[in-house]
Amino acid sequence: MAQEPTTLAEFRALLAALPSPDAAAIKAASARNGQLTKPPGALGRLEDIALWMAGWQGREKPQADRPQVVIFAGNHGVAAKGVSAFPPEVTVQMVANFTHGGAAINQLSRAFGAAMTVHPLDLDRPTGDFTQGPAMAEADLLEALRCGWQAVDPTADLLVTGEMGIGNTTAAAAICAALLGGEVADWTGRGTGVDDAGLARKQAVVAAGLARHADSLSDPLSVLGALGGREIAAMTGAILHARVARVPVILDGFICCAAALVLHRLNPAALDHCIAGHVSAEGAHPRLLAALEKAPLLSLGLRLGEGSGAALAIGILQGAVACHSGMATFAEAGVSGG
Repeated sequence: MAQEPTTLAEFRALLAALPSPDAAAIKAASARNGQLTKPPGALGRLEDIALWMAGWQGREKPQADRPQVVIFAGNHGVAAKGVSAFPPEVTVQMVANFTHGGAAINQLSRAFGAAMTVHPLDLDRPTGDFTQGPAMAEADLLEALRCGWQAVDPTADLLVTGEMGIGNTTAAAAICAALLGGEVADWTGRGTGVDDAGLARKQAVVAAGLARHADSLSDPLSVLGALGGREIAAMTGAILHARVARVPVILDGFICCAAALVLHRLNPAALDHCIAGHVSAEGAHPRLLAALEKAPLLSLGLRLGEGSGAALAIGILQGAVACHSGMATFAEAGVSGG
């Protein structure tokens, strides 16, 4: 089991020495795939997914019967700027809903047999308004990264990270604009459904945050601390722990991918253990997925967050693994053509 990093320097060191997929397992899984009772390539992308899973799990027959869903919740000081259609109180209320099993992510986790946990992060202490100063001091950033790390079960077959936090599409837009450039409008969408005036306020807030922290934008972890949120940083920490533990990850929507972007900018290979569960209705998500070089599995117009799109994609990975690991070979089935 990997030792938990206790400093930002240790997080950076991990990103410089990441594990790779098991080449022998991929070779064995590929050989098996070539003997299954189907025409070559007939299962399309499902075959690629099965081999990818085999490489990270280190076995010829990958499994997906122990998925884990972790939901992080955080409050944002920038929400006071009127960037969301909902008040900050909704974060606390939705955490209670998660806890009582009433949210969409609860139903999807149950449907696909995923163990789900919820992790509220200092909801009574919102992050700082990033137009006035950093969202998180270094100690807060480190605490959030470690919370994400600690939430991961290293024995899980795959991981989904989700979030809840009023104002967090604003933070995610600011992170993307800082790390990828372009116009603020390219990254800042309607989130929970703000009107035109709300969208204009949101874009102005993101622009102000970028200007305020212009001297900190060259380093991805500094960007995360200056512009992010505790739940976003927790997802970053969780995705990194999954890589170190060789647990495949299904990325969710815009906010989750913004958390993953921090790792990608620190090491372009850092997300090789990740697959994009879906492309959301948030306008900037397709652009972000392109930057991450991830092709989404689903496109259903989802914009809920909570890890819901990624959780739905668990079923696709389970289908890919079931076919690869459960199908008979031509020899086993006594079918000609193998």
